[in-house]
Amino acid sequence: MGLFHDLWILDISVLEKIIRPVLIYFFLLVALRFGGKRELGQMTGFDLVVLLMLSNAVQNAIIGDDNSVSGGMIGAAALLITNYVIVRLAYRYPKIEHLVEGKSTLLVNNGRILHENLSKEVITESELRTSLRRQGVESLAEIKAAILETSGSLTVERQPADRENDYQQEILDRLRRIEAVLSQKPDMEP
Repeated sequence: MGLFHDLWILDISVLEKIIRPVLIYFFLLVALRFGGKRELGQMTGFDLVVLLMLSNAVQNAIIGDDNSVSGGMIGAAALLITNYVIVRLAYRYPKIEHLVEGKSTLLVNNGRILHENLSKEVITESELRTSLRRQGVESLAEIKAAILETSGSLTVERQPADRENDYQQEILDRLRRIEAVLSQKPDMEP
């Protein structure tokens, strides 16, 4: 009787078992939304530690005093159903999607880093450049746009090949003009 009771008999009501995970779901949804997109896609070791500790911190709030298998199943089902409903609502209603997901952030525009947007997303220039190198970008001049998506991933739109060549040609022209100016200056005597 003791084993059966421990495994299947709930220590709290079914309604409480459903309400607890739903409340924690919405709390985490809001908390992670305000935590920024970095938490999702640009995760560092520190971010992973925080997420693991966060899951442990809310565990008891989700399950309460109940450790039964059936209680765990009810809590898990409540989480999955809540997530299913939110995802479907976000798909159907763009305002809900924007509220839940936020909006993408432009980080690089025509080869120029937008430092204000990096600061807003709490991403260092070094982290950005590392992500760009992972995508095979050698120079900022190659980039038409680099966008931090709502999922936390980085999308890079490259310059058309002729635009990159134009940029390189512009740099060479500037260097030639500088060289010409320097060659025209008389040598200064000590």
